Amino acid sequence: MTDNVGPIDASVFPRYAGIATFARLPRIEDVEHADIAVVGIPFDSGVSYRPGARFGPSHVRESSRLLRPYNPAQDVSPFAIAQVVDAGDIPANPFSLTEAVDGIEKAARELGEKVERIVTIGGDHTIALPLLRAVAAKHGPVAVLHFDAHLDTWDTYFGAPVTHGTPFRRASEEGLIDLTASCHVGTRGPLYSKQDLDDDERLGFSIVSSEYIEEHGVEAAIERVRNRIGDRPLYISIDIDVLDPAHAPGTGTPEAGGLTSRELLRILRALGEHDIVGADVVEVAPPYDHAQMTGVAASHVVYELVCLLAARIRNE
Repeated sequence: MTDNVGPIDASVFPRYAGIATFARLPRIEDVEHADIAVVGIPFDSGVSYRPGARFGPSHVRESSRLLRPYNPAQDVSPFAIAQVVDAGDIPANPFSLTEAVDGIEKAARELGEKVERIVTIGGDHTIALPLLRAVAAKHGPVAVLHFDAHLDTWDTYFGAPVTHGTPFRRASEEGLIDLTASCHVGTRGPLYSKQDLDDDERLGFSIVSSEYIEEHGVEAAIERVRNRIGDRPLYISIDIDVLDPAHAPGTGTPEAGGLTSRELLRILRALGEHDIVGADVVEVAPPYDHAQMTGVAASHVVYELVCLLAARIRNE
């Protein structure tokens, strides 16, 4: 055990009361040091369909009030092992994509100088590009494990090269990702043409589709993912629309036929031996959510990521 400051005690202070930090953790300014930070980026100016993900960080925090300090699935008490904090939100210019992306990268680099491990709550998937720029500046090209209904390797939308549908094409072109170790999981649904798949492979991604998981099972998917990643530094990017709309209706571009929340959590829990250097959970759009279904799913995903990072600290 350590002297870390943990979540507020729910037996003393009701869960529905007080400021909604993630999992009711302390704010970064209230502790002397931090090992893991959860930070929000309330930005959705890069969306191509339904807006609303700018409200994602606050919604996920509000939905995280029921999280508890011991994770039996991973056999880890993350808040006892590591000092985990809520680092608040990174502001982003809602009227300029260029300024927003530059500002996010700068803020992510600055936070990375204070905290070794960061999990980000978006915001739309545009934010993955500046986050990868910050991570690659520190670790070099990283393996990207991308959970999403969509490829997000398209070229442009309306002539704009940086949107929520293009971050991984730009990241590949900029040399931010390991072209031999990156992978999409849970992709499904119609594409613009078969050329999308050819381009995606050229940009460095293999695909474990939703259909593959249905046909071969979660364990086969885990084996493929882990073999693909190998021992490379790993960045995990999770678009909540990887889940079926039955599990996560509150998102901007829903697609039928997705993963269950149980399947996603199972895959994440299998990644404990990998060197995770950063992660994001994006595209939670609360205006389309019902009874916090999407927010609760996203909060548990963030929690599992924090547990993975804390377990690495325990084992180092």
